[in-house]
Order: sequence, then structure tokens, then C-alpha cells
Amino acid sequence: MWRTEVAGLAALRCGSMDAPGVLLLPGYAASKEDFLPIMPALAAAGFAVTALDQRGQHESPGPDEIAAYSLEAFADDVHRVIDALGGGPVHLVGHSFGGLVARAAVIADPGRMRTLTLLSSGPAGIVGRRQAAMRTIRLVLERGGPAAVWAALHAVERPRPAPAADFLRRRFFAHNQTSLVAIAQHLLDTPDRVAELAAAAHGAGLPVLVAHGDGDDGWPAAVQGDMARRLAARYEVLPGARHDPAADAPDALVAALVGFWRTPGVPARRPASAVVAEASSAGRVTA
Repeated sequence: MWRTEVAGLAALRCGSMDAPGVLLLPGYAASKEDFLPIMPALAAAGFAVTALDQRGQHESPGPDEIAAYSLEAFADDVHRVIDALGGGPVHLVGHSFGGLVARAAVIADPGRMRTLTLLSSGPAGIVGRRQAAMRTIRLVLERGGPAAVWAALHAVERPRPAPAADFLRRRFFAHNQTSLVAIAQHLLDTPDRVAELAAAAHGAGLPVLVAHGDGDDGWPAAVQGDMARRLAARYEVLPGARHDPAADAPDALVAALVGFWRTPGVPARRPASAVVAEASSAGRVTA
């Protein structure tokens, strides 16, 4: 594992660089380090793995103009990174907000990707409890800045071991404040572009995986399952995971990703319609 820079963005890399490439995009207020629990196993499975800090995140620089954080700009960064890695195609994985970026990148140019995985992401802006939290975070950011947001989050978060807590604090304050505001807005307002993505993926013959934890509180299971159906995508529900499967169920996530990359044409182990029906009938799905 080594730290480097790719196309001006901070990155972690591991694996043999002549192996098939994997590009990992993190979510909101997150970073490349969120993928550390799965990167060595993906490399051991025979992949060249790159995890990014997207523009304005953690160790990647970002401008102070809100217009610089359009989804198109994030998608352009993905294309530049793939070019810098040799032009692809890569297995592209986007977690949460990273999924919205990955979708935009595929719609713009699906030929650079070998597969697409939308991990704990959704068809449009976030919903439910996290939507309400995101509205509050955006408002507090605009009025009080990162320090006010950190104080509010710290007041309600469960305690963490000192090294992890220190890293999370340093990382949060390293994010560009404008990027935090812009990404929060994307998570609230992004429209449904599943039809566009389905057309782009179908036209390019691009296999798609939709995966999330069985306890995901970001986009409900019914929403993600329906997105998988609309995309004709493989669909995986990861047991024991919430919104961050890399942290909660790394072994299950690695198995799902590697299985998909090695046999991308194989249908989901559980059809999306069946999982959605089960979740809805059990009363576990709320918007």
C-alpha cells in the first residue's frame, strides 16, 4: 500500500499495477482511507486498486468557488484519473455520494469503465432520516462553518478509540468547506438519472452492480432494489452492514465485488424484486 497523487488528487494504491484496475470513490465528508479495510484483499484477489480523495476532500485540493463542484466536474476528475492510470477500462466503485459521481462519469463516457458498482447509493437525492440530517448539516455549515458541524456531530456520536477519533477530526477539518456545502446540496437535490445511466450502460455493454448493507439507513432497500431492477443490474444485499459496508462487513463486500468482477454477466444471487418485496412486507423499508 502506498500514498501517491493521481491527476492532482490524493490517492492510496495497492496491488500489481499490470492487473485489472479498480477505482474507488468515497462518499460525503469521507476519504480514500474508508476503503482501507477492503483494499489489501482486493489486491490479493488480483486487482490494481486505487482509492481517491475527490476534489476538496481530505488531502485533495479544491477551489473555493461553489461552481467548481458540479457533478460534471467530479466526473471529469474520474476521467482524468483513469487516463492517468493508463486509460482503463477500470472497475469503477462509488460509495454513497461517490455513486452519484460514478453515475455521472459513466453517462458522460461509459467506454472507460469495465464495470460499475453503486455501493449504498441511490437513484436521486438521499431520503429519509439522512435527508433531514443533511439539511441540518448544510444549514449549520453555512451559518457556523465546519467547527459548528463538528461540535454538533461529536455531541451525538458514539465514542471512538483515540487514534480513530483523532484521524476523523483531522480529516473533517481538512475538507474544503465549499466542497462540503456543494456535496451536501448534491445529496439533497440530485435528480433521478437512472434512465440515462441504463441507456449508457446498455449501449456500452457495461455490467452494473447495486449493493448495500441490510441495515442501510441512507437510501432504503426498496429504493436501491428498484434502481437495480431499472438498470437490469446485479443486486447484492450485504448482511451485517449499514451504510458503510467497507467498515461493517469488509469480507462480504470483497466477496460481492470480486464475484461480480470475475463473472459480471451472472445474475444476482437474490433477484432485486424478491428482496424489495421481502423488505416491504416485513415493514423494514421507510422513506
